[in-house]
Amino acid sequence: MSAGAAPASAARLTPLVLLCLGLVYVVWGSTYFGIKVAIETLPPLGMLAARFVLAGALLLLALRARGVALPTTREWGASAVVGTLLLGGGTGLVTLAERDASSSVAAMVIAVSPLFAALFARLWGERTGGREWLGIGVGLIGIALLNVGELHATPLAALLLILAPLCWTFGSQWSRHLPLPQGLMGSAAEMLTGGGVLLLLSVLMGERWGTPSAASLWALAYLTVFGSLVAYSAYMYLVAHTRPALATSYAYVNPVVAVLLGVGFGGEQLGPLGWAALLVILTGVALVAWPRRVPDAEAV
Repeated sequence: MSAGAAPASAARLTPLVLLCLGLVYVVWGSTYFGIKVAIETLPPLGMLAARFVLAGALLLLALRARGVALPTTREWGASAVVGTLLLGGGTGLVTLAERDASSSVAAMVIAVSPLFAALFARLWGERTGGREWLGIGVGLIGIALLNVGELHATPLAALLLILAPLCWTFGSQWSRHLPLPQGLMGSAAEMLTGGGVLLLLSVLMGERWGTPSAASLWALAYLTVFGSLVAYSAYMYLVAHTRPALATSYAYVNPVVAVLLGVGFGGEQLGPLGWAALLVILTGVALVAWPRRVPDAEAV
């Protein structure tokens, strides 16, 4: 992944961009349920540390076998910043919150990511249009509606679910302006450094490993291979090659997939007010992520 915004020619809806979008949409929608299963018998932060360190190490070894150079000291530092914000702050806070909140509700709260992305993009001079501001407002109304009707969680879990997308989207936007390693080596470095931060936090919090169930181990394997190796690498490609609202538009599909899995397989329930909140949130996201009318040189 290169530093700074991608050139306009790389920002179009190419087949590779569409493939990455599809992977992030579907796979990440399923990871909320996977996390819920994994932390039934595994420590939350320790599970994530194992997931990202293993995925990052496998990816780095595969790249080194192909002759890809290791990151420089400067690139490792930038990767640590992004890995800490996205994986430690974003994924880590969601995982901690899911101890006291359903996977469905967690995914619905994280659906506001494109709204935060539009706000943070302004820090680096990207314009936020009137329709995007409207979408941000609509999305926040949906979150308020969700809190009234369906956010059956402790105050701490609710706070973590709000902080998680703030960390994730701020880190995503900052990553476009940091000297990160090229291509998949950037993903490997971010997972290794982010996983290392999560491991340190796990130790500091005194997490202990018991005897994990087979279901938790299968969930961890799925999260490692598909949630990290496949989908995270696809997402970082999108961050580097598309505009912020499109890169985070996985929020269209993720909540729907998460709700279907949570209700269908996890015994979770969502009332009429919850479904209404989901519709309002997705409407806000649609207003933010809908392509702008721009000259061909800047089209996405």
